[in-house]
Amino acid sequence: MRMAELYPTGEAVEVGSLAFTTEDIVRFARDFDPQPFHLDPELARNALFGGLCASGWHTSAGWMKCFVSFWARECRRLAAEGIAPPKLGPSPGFTGLAWLKPVFAGDTITYSVTLLGSRAVTSRTDRLLNTILCAGRNQNGEPVIRFESTVLEFV
Repeated sequence: MRMAELYPTGEAVEVGSLAFTTEDIVRFARDFDPQPFHLDPELARNALFGGLCASGWHTSAGWMKCFVSFWARECRRLAAEGIAPPKLGPSPGFTGLAWLKPVFAGDTITYSVTLLGSRAVTSRTDRLLNTILCAGRNQNGEPVIRFESTVLEFV
């Protein structure tokens, strides 16, 4: 089965949700994005966003965490139905990353993926290149992240 056969083009599929706690935000920031509004709730109150918020990179990593878990579940589900799941490989990159709204401590982000298209890789006939829209919304339904990515598929 190919990704384009499994997911109709243009239809968003939820891949999971992630709750952003104060502890997780500070831990990620300490290791990867040590800006005051990610590290200290007191300082963050008087900063641009008005409260402790997650690094955009943390929000992005949350999408990947949810997608990897989703894909593992999908592979198990398809195998249980006797269907060979698509063989997805790495992503050659992404474009248009937008952090649309801050993700604050206490927010839960629900992530989705939408297949935008699939095409053969002209230089490698055993591969397809899938273009996907990756997105996330907070518990109020407000968009917080969006980017387009490509994913290799081995046929």
